[in-house]
Amino acid sequence: MFKHILMPTDGSAHSEGAIKRGIELARLCGARVTGIHVMQDYQMMMASEGMVPPGMEEQMDKQARDQAESFLAFVQQAAADAGVACETIVVKGHHAYDAIVDTANAQGCDLIVMTSRYRKGLGALIMGSEATRVLHRVSIPVLVFRGIMSADHPDKR
Repeated sequence: MFKHILMPTDGSAHSEGAIKRGIELARLCGARVTGIHVMQDYQMMMASEGMVPPGMEEQMDKQARDQAESFLAFVQQAAADAGVACETIVVKGHHAYDAIVDTANAQGCDLIVMTSRYRKGLGALIMGSEATRVLHRVSIPVLVFRGIMSADHPDKR
């Protein structure tokens, strides 16, 4: 069925839940997984706004990389616990959805497993969802786990 599954993470509990389920699917299919975290490209943002204090760029980059590594450590540990082959990637990008799609294509992934959080009202209209944006741009299947569970869902604690 699936041979290589891409699993984006933002370090949230919702994301970790999707990763656990995705790794279980990978184990059942005999697939390998690639965990990905997309760091904001602060250099591009600050250059466009004309404000790059000396040393700030390196400090922000190091902090974001450390955070990314901690998020991806969860993916590595969950995969190791399940006996699933895993690699991780940290990518810089202005838009996470573009980086996810580009990485899926470059890595030859045949499935993306991710989460989608529920937003209401104006927030939903303006911000949308990374998962929705990925769905509209990628040619491979995307398995989306909802971030909100009903009160009687078995995984709800």
